[in-house]
Amino acid sequence: MRIRPLDDRVLVEPLEEAETTTSSGIIIPDTAKEKPRTGVVLAVGTDEDLQQKVKEGNKILFAKYGGEEVELDRKGLRILSRNDILAVLEEE
Repeated sequence: MRIRPLDDRVLVEPLEEAETTTSSGIIIPDTAKEKPRTGVVLAVGTDEDLQQKVKEGNKILFAKYGGEEVELDRKGLRILSRNDILAVLEEE
């Protein structure tokens, strides 16, 4: 199965952070962490203006509680609307 976002929506794979350990050696479980706010764009909807600003493969920063969570092939993905995208992250 394949997901093709429509209009001003973007399909994103959130980037998970590595397991976190405090300086004293305590491991912080995933359930206690905040949800990831960065991700890689897998597909862009049909909005031409959005297609010029966001491309497949871009890393983006998105709103903390933005979008809808979906699961495809046992992967947690998100479908975000244009308003949920805060920035495109660029390497220096």
